[in-house]
Amino acid sequence: MFKMMTTLIRARSHDAVDAFTDANALTILRQQLRDAAEALEGAKRAVAVVMAYAAREEKAAARIADQLADLEARALDALAKGRDDLATEAAAAIAELEAEADATARAITHYKAEIHRLRDTVSLAEQRLRTLQRGKQIADAAQRTQKLRGTLPDGVMASLREAEATLERLQDRQSHSEEVEIALTELSISSSAESTSARLAAAGCGAPLRSGAADVLARLRAKAV
Repeated sequence: MFKMMTTLIRARSHDAVDAFTDANALTILRQQLRDAAEALEGAKRAVAVVMAYAAREEKAAARIADQLADLEARALDALAKGRDDLATEAAAAIAELEAEADATARAITHYKAEIHRLRDTVSLAEQRLRTLQRGKQIADAAQRTQKLRGTLPDGVMASLREAEATLERLQDRQSHSEEVEIALTELSISSSAESTSARLAAAGCGAPLRSGAADVLARLRAKAV
């Protein structure tokens, strides 16, 4: 039981961390990219420092080469003049310079290899950082789109539904008003025609509109025969 409770607590803790990470993934990504960009700048500075060391060693190698050439020329001149003592002293100095030149050459070789390695690393890091930055831009756009998709339809569609209902009511009222106007017009026309016919009939023009008492009596006598 205790093991199950411990497992449950660990599972919930893990789920909470995952949920927090998911909810803040884009914010975390932005900070990670800022950290990566700062580290990349540090790597570039490191390359620049190594390049400066290499340049310094190359200058030292050139200086040593000039000194060696000068000492060898002077040592040969001393030997030509029978000054073995000076030639011996020059030879010792030449030996030291040659050892220094060898060490300098090894340092230059090391620095160049390190520069090449660091440049490859920095180049790869820059490519990966650019890829991540493009991915972040896409993620930013997707998040903004999701927010719009999640908020716009409710408000927009609700407003559209209300406008459609208002328009429908307005059209219904207009249609009803038109029907009323048509009916009134028809009633007016009918009333006017009936009134005119009644006046004409009363004046003896045409057949009477209503049967008189004499007409009714004549019809009754016809039925009684």
